[in-house]
Amino acid sequence: MSQANSKPVSARVLDAAIAWQLCLDCGNGSEVEQAEFAKWYAASEEHARAWLQLGMLDHRFSTASVPARNALLKARDSAHHRMRKIGSGLASLALVVGLTLLVGKNHLPIDYWMADQRTATGEQRVVTLADGTRLNLNTHSAVDVRFDETTRLIVLYEGEIMVQTGHNDARPFIVKTRDGSLRALGTRFMVKREDDGTRLSVLQSRVAAHPEHSADETVYAEGQQVVMHRDGLGQRLALNPGADAWTRGMLVLDNVRLSDMVSELNRYRRGHLGVDPDVADLRITGSFPLNNIELALNALLPTLPVQITQRTPWWVTVSGKPEAR
Repeated sequence: MSQANSKPVSARVLDAAIAWQLCLDCGNGSEVEQAEFAKWYAASEEHARAWLQLGMLDHRFSTASVPARNALLKARDSAHHRMRKIGSGLASLALVVGLTLLVGKNHLPIDYWMADQRTATGEQRVVTLADGTRLNLNTHSAVDVRFDETTRLIVLYEGEIMVQTGHNDARPFIVKTRDGSLRALGTRFMVKREDDGTRLSVLQSRVAAHPEHSADETVYAEGQQVVMHRDGLGQRLALNPGADAWTRGMLVLDNVRLSDMVSELNRYRRGHLGVDPDVADLRITGSFPLNNIELALNALLPTLPVQITQRTPWWVTVSGKPEAR
């Protein structure tokens, strides 16, 4: 595989590629589904790269991948398990490890699968640590907890967390990501891994941000947010209203582009959830449930000139109504 084709792909695109592979491998894909796949494949160079990487994985792990896909197809037919697991047994583990090695460390890393605490896509969890700290893990998140005599350290590999630090513990509390470290100077804040950096949102008191390749540390106060990169910090911004609503199972939006809303909802489901360009810039305000994406999407219908099209369980598109185009 060339260097360009081995470039890592995002977890979201890889999820969509795996979903399409399962759909097409089952042997009963309709002409509509095949046309939708062709449209997805041609829409982005990253889509094509992800599909090529899956094909190379099949070649390298042919013995393991067939049983793994069969397990996945069986799981797909169960509503309870369809969105909760990639497969079972050693064959599925081989497939997961193969994907990890093939698509790169920064996307679906082996650290995610080996983390002390992790959540699946669409899952949220609350963990109480030994010092009394309350840790909320959002969808598809993974952390290691490394407490010792001198430091309370959380390593965030993937996803998003909210931290409410425990009291009466003199050890510094630090959250570390690939982009740097965040030192708590108070009680409650959120940390989110994004494609281009790490987003810090301070809900209470203060947090000090220290980029990986910088000698400086900058303090952010309650109600502020910033994106930290390895070599510096982005603009200091006001925190969005309802930024922590995900901890209560809700997505709260105020005059947000429809495409941004759909992108956020897509974090909570497997497969592809997209929006057509002709309606991408429509604005939306409201509160939407994160534990029922179908209900959240249907809530758009009374207020926006859109329709929801589901080609397969993994492929859903928000598009303009025919009469509105």
